[in-house]
Amino acid sequence: MTTDVFEIRKLREETGAGVLEVKQALEEFDGDYEKAKALLIGKGAAKAAKKAERTTKDGLVHAYIHGAGKMGSLVVVACETDFVAKTEDFKKLCHEIAMQVCTDEYKNVDELLEAEYIREAGKKVKDLIIETVAKVGEKIEVKKFVRFAVHD
Repeated sequence: MTTDVFEIRKLREETGAGVLEVKQALEEFDGDYEKAKALLIGKGAAKAAKKAERTTKDGLVHAYIHGAGKMGSLVVVACETDFVAKTEDFKKLCHEIAMQVCTDEYKNVDELLEAEYIREAGKKVKDLIIETVAKVGEKIEVKKFVRFAVHD
């Protein structure tokens, strides 16, 4: 079976897995993209679990202002190194989490992590973090957040 280079590239970007790992997953499932993606995401979750005991010493404070400025949020998302904190994957994650915070009045970080991700039904915010951990190779955690609204 010949594996499409474009599929390999797309799956690699989505999961953070290596080229060989992506190719093997696609071959294992006879080119079934969704099954290969599920396998690689599962492997990413296992990698994230191994990193759970690590210490996060760096990260970003990210601000998000929604629409016409009637609502906004601040989030503190931590990672292990400033190298990862500067990556586009980490910055995008911070933005997505800050945007998620504006969607509801979450009581705490655990509630936020268990919430359904606004951009993809069936996916939780914690799943989004796990995917990013698999890509960047470091522990990531949401430390705190606050939501502001004009009508509060």
